[in-house]
Amino acid sequence: MIPVLDLRAGRAVLARGGRRDTYAPVRSLLVAGGAGGAGDPLALARAYRDILDCDEWYVADLDALAGGPVQRALLGALAGLRGRLLVDAAVATPERARELVADGAARVAVGLETLPSFDALAAVARAIGPKRVVFSLDLRDGAPLAEAAVSGTPLALAHAAVTAGAGAIIVLDLARVGSGRGVDCVLVEALRRAHPHVDLLAGGGIATPRELERLANAGLDGALVATALHDGRIKRHDVAAVRRADHPSDSR
Repeated sequence: MIPVLDLRAGRAVLARGGRRDTYAPVRSLLVAGGAGGAGDPLALARAYRDILDCDEWYVADLDALAGGPVQRALLGALAGLRGRLLVDAAVATPERARELVADGAARVAVGLETLPSFDALAAVARAIGPKRVVFSLDLRDGAPLAEAAVSGTPLALAHAAVTAGAGAIIVLDLARVGSGRGVDCVLVEALRRAHPHVDLLAGGGIATPRELERLANAGLDGALVATALHDGRIKRHDVAAVRRADHPSDSR
């Protein structure tokens, strides 16, 4: 499981339905007092690490995704907590990708929402290496969020991204984020069959331990979760149980 940090203006906010202008600071049961430090991203990252035993976090820089500057100082502070950062910050050029790696990102997401072409994705993969590149298959109610230059079905877009050099894929339906509706398991299974050797992640609407188990059985390698962690529907022992089921030799 990969906990999520959505960052806007230095605060961690709770995403719902992709309507970014309505996101409010996170209030989380994971942080003392349940207030989440009024959206303190460092407190939440420590809770992900120390309470949930999760060492990789998905970080979406909403300022950068809206066309603003990357929150570089905050990314550096998060990297200093010794977590592995998977950062989505409107990467479309090798320069932006290298900048994020320099700031401490272990992997960078290249999102369909901001991707000008698959040639651009290929250039990013050449610059930082395929293992650091995660293609985010951005959807809304199942429809790709893409410009005409990169249009196609979800399966066709994923194939083009892998061909261009992406070492991993995230399925992310913004309409499902925070909804509890769950991930499209049919799409996950189809992507797993099409790309058996690619790291496959998904997020948006994951709300229960049973959903985590179902996705693991469908071949998912990692689940992006936020709301269900903050309100306590998914707890440390649930995360540990799924981890043990997926890696029986893992004693953590």
